[in-house]
Amino acid sequence: MPPQPTPIKGPDGSSGAAAVLSPSKAKARDAQPELLVTRHDDHVELCVCTRALEKPRVYAYTPSDAISVFCEQLAADVGCTAESIELVSFSGATMSKLMSHSFAWKPGRSLVVAGELFRVSFADAHEGAPRLWKSSTSLPKEKAPSMKYVVVTGGVVSGLGKGVTASSLGVLLKAAGYRVTSIKIDPYLNVDAGTMSPFEHGEVFTLDDGGEVDLDLGNYERFIGITLTRDNNITTGKIYQTCLERERKGDYLGKTVQVVPHVTDAIMEWVERVAHVPADGLEGPPHVCVIELGGTVGDIESMPFIEALRQFQFRVGRENMCFMHVSLVPVIGVVGEEKTKPTQHSVQQLRAVGLTPDFLVCRSGQPLASSTKHKLALFCHVPPEHCLGVHDVSNIYRVPLLLNHQGVTERLLDRLNLALPKERIEVSALSDWISLAELVDSLSVEVKIAVVGKYTDLSDAYLSVTKALSHASFAVERKLVIKWIDSTKLDVEYKAIDHAGHDEAWETLRSVDGIMVPGGFGIRAVEGKIAVAKFARENKIPFLGVCLGFQVAVIEYARSVLGYTTAHSAEFDEDTAHKLIVFMPEISRTHMGGTMRLGSRRTVLKTPQCMTARLYNGATAFDERHRHRYEVNIDYVKELEAAGMEFVGRDTTGERMEVFELRDHPYYVGCQFHPEFKSRPTKASPLFFGLLEAAAKRSAK
Repeated sequence: MPPQPTPIKGPDGSSGAAAVLSPSKAKARDAQPELLVTRHDDHVELCVCTRALEKPRVYAYTPSDAISVFCEQLAADVGCTAESIELVSFSGATMSKLMSHSFAWKPGRSLVVAGELFRVSFADAHEGAPRLWKSSTSLPKEKAPSMKYVVVTGGVVSGLGKGVTASSLGVLLKAAGYRVTSIKIDPYLNVDAGTMSPFEHGEVFTLDDGGEVDLDLGNYERFIGITLTRDNNITTGKIYQTCLERERKGDYLGKTVQVVPHVTDAIMEWVERVAHVPADGLEGPPHVCVIELGGTVGDIESMPFIEALRQFQFRVGRENMCFMHVSLVPVIGVVGEEKTKPTQHSVQQLRAVGLTPDFLVCRSGQPLASSTKHKLALFCHVPPEHCLGVHDVSNIYRVPLLLNHQGVTERLLDRLNLALPKERIEVSALSDWISLAELVDSLSVEVKIAVVGKYTDLSDAYLSVTKALSHASFAVERKLVIKWIDSTKLDVEYKAIDHAGHDEAWETLRSVDGIMVPGGFGIRAVEGKIAVAKFARENKIPFLGVCLGFQVAVIEYARSVLGYTTAHSAEFDEDTAHKLIVFMPEISRTHMGGTMRLGSRRTVLKTPQCMTARLYNGATAFDERHRHRYEVNIDYVKELEAAGMEFVGRDTTGERMEVFELRDHPYYVGCQFHPEFKSRPTKASPLFFGLLEAAAKRSAK
């Protein structure tokens, strides 16, 4: 039985979900049926004009109501079945009826009722621009609770999804009305992730303050909608560096410095300090800090952190701390038997070091059987209702919904002695998240984007790029198909090594609707990227170059258009006569870690008439995150602009090139910064949106 809409007064003062317009207010109906959408702060009105109704009828709902209720009521009024009513996107995909009204009504969408097409128009000042209403979920007005901590650990194997689990918990806590921050603990000895190879550890995520951190912090920011700092990523290197600096200054008063208590104390102090720093832009400390411990229980390098967390639960009070253990429940044999022994042993290891899990998050390929949950509860000292099954789902945005469906939100709040929200979050704060998950599964019209890079064997190396492309595909309502192409194979010299591989790579490139060249370091595969930039430019294929992708496009233009055939970057050829890309003077040449131009920097646009300004909603200045050592040589800028490559965006000094656009091309844009780091599921990065928008137009031809 679907939930009933919240009763709202109709425009004529009548009560209920639908109201008939008085004859004096009714418009003359056009030949084509029409649906007029009018948004208000607390509700949305849908005015339906069709010959099937004697008079135009207005239906009113709260923004979080599912459109399925509207479809059922409209079907009853016009005399058809609810199944014959469909909401269709401008790409032709049928939208899910579980979407909320706040997410469903966007420009370009149409309503089909029993095969009859309804024109959808808007009566608000935003001309139908998507608008998310503020959640009505709020906390009871009580005394602010003590800081709460949720610790996510992992067992059996790595890569089970601790980061997604931690992010999903943040989503649910935020939906319940609580302010959330996150900490990721990485037990490796590196001070940060800045010097690590993408093949070794995936991408290096960059924060506003210039912190080079683990990619899981990107998941936290995207899911929860927070902005973190470098201190939200704790590493063994940072902790030991802090302890050694204290020892050198004499802070330990001559004592023997040991793992316990000095290292563990430093960990606890760090966690407690960072947990109280707001990450949502509001004043005052957050309510809950979600902490993810990297690696698996039993790893020797994580033992100081586990000991610190064991002590920390007594420091802050066990009632203020909850442990969630992510483990694997494999399915063995053709009969599909679920094996609990790996999880049992993992929990035994965890309890042996002094941590007792309050919840088990059991990863599996299929929904966890009830008998398996009871068996785990029996042997792992966890209530059956705290044994959560997280099986493979159609898209990542369903994970918070899957956890909430199993009662995690209420039980977690109860465990932490936090007040429950006044209303169920599924019908309020989570409605847009539900709509997003339904939208992703509804998309069917494909758009093909080639990602041309040197780390394509590991998708995590370009995780934020992948997410940014996905977010942009949601905005243009297309099903994203990424074609990964190793730029090495596009180099003409590779043809002599593997002729078939070279031809296959180029054939794949010719089949796509758009091309994206991400950042990278080192000379390997650079010539392949330059060839791609030329191919996209000459064939009018939508192109976006980021960081190194921006630089190789400039090099290619200088070679092909300006005639500087030896043009190159000083990073790859110090002796070239035409250094289009040069080393920034303030950057260290002797130290690698944390010495690049990092973090949020302002870009100023030359004119509001450029394509970039349109994509940034008319803004002529904006902040984006950077991570680079080399920049465009300003000595060549006038020549490049005279030839058609216009640098529409520069830094605040006007001397560093940030964005270029190419005249007479559908979409040929490069940027020195990394726009992918600030992309969000419901707010795509503007430049990535521009790429997908142009690619979607190309695919429709």
